[in-house]
Amino acid sequence: TFNSEPMKHTIWFLAFFLVLFAGDRLGGAWMQKQTDDSQFRYSRLYDARAGADILLLGNSRGLAFYQPRIEAITGLSTFNLSYNGLPMDLGKVLTLDYLDRYPAPGTLVIDITACDRPNKSLITSFLPYTAHSQRLDTLIHQADTSAWYGARVSALFRFNNEVFQRALYYRNRSDADWLLDRVIAPQLLANVAQEHYDLDISDYLLSQLAETVAAAQAKGVRVQLVIGPYCPGFRVLNLDTLKTAAEQITGLTVHDYRAALTDPGLFGDFMHPNRKGAFAYLDLLKKDGVLP
Repeated sequence: TFNSEPMKHTIWFLAFFLVLFAGDRLGGAWMQKQTDDSQFRYSRLYDARAGADILLLGNSRGLAFYQPRIEAITGLSTFNLSYNGLPMDLGKVLTLDYLDRYPAPGTLVIDITACDRPNKSLITSFLPYTAHSQRLDTLIHQADTSAWYGARVSALFRFNNEVFQRALYYRNRSDADWLLDRVIAPQLLANVAQEHYDLDISDYLLSQLAETVAAAQAKGVRVQLVIGPYCPGFRVLNLDTLKTAAEQITGLTVHDYRAALTDPGLFGDFMHPNRKGAFAYLDLLKKDGVLP
């Protein structure tokens, strides 16, 4: 007699994988919709909502480019591409994508500490935006082939990262106010002389900086390179080496504000100004002509 059990098992397995596949694709489509509709900066970048007079770029230290303050003191619109730990190769991709999509901004300000070190995990976190950028897709493929293929197999996999979580958080709120709103604890400040940070200077990332500068200048953009402030007494090793290398490879002067703020009360931690410190820093950028 004919045994129908193997056929039943096959049908159940096929049905299971069909449901799994459909759920993955439907879930991925819903998450992509949440990402694309978000007020998060990269969602706006890829959705024609980011045109500005001043473009800003950096790692977490670039978040001190507090947009409401810059707009108040310059009378010009801003867009900030900065993100925690953002490396210069990712910064180049985002900047070139911006320049392709919008009229050239008058000024591009770059904090060169984005040339500090590669950040593969952050690059792969930008998988939610690969549908909008061939450059991003290529960069992720180069940085982590496994993650790139994982996103091809599963639509949901593209959203298993911190960047998607940020997009959800800023789904219905602005991300222009992204500053530390605290002062360094006195017990930490007492030990500042023992603290230091070692820059890991990358020739590859410096080349990415040079290519970003050249691409922006080719569009008529005035490019300004800066080093933002550090807490007084905090040592950053190799910063002079980075500054010299950036000036040599770009042909531009690096405006050095590492010691511009002498009050520790202007910092949220050793490496980042707080809100009050950001205001003071930006006022200096305006006074010195870095900001137009």
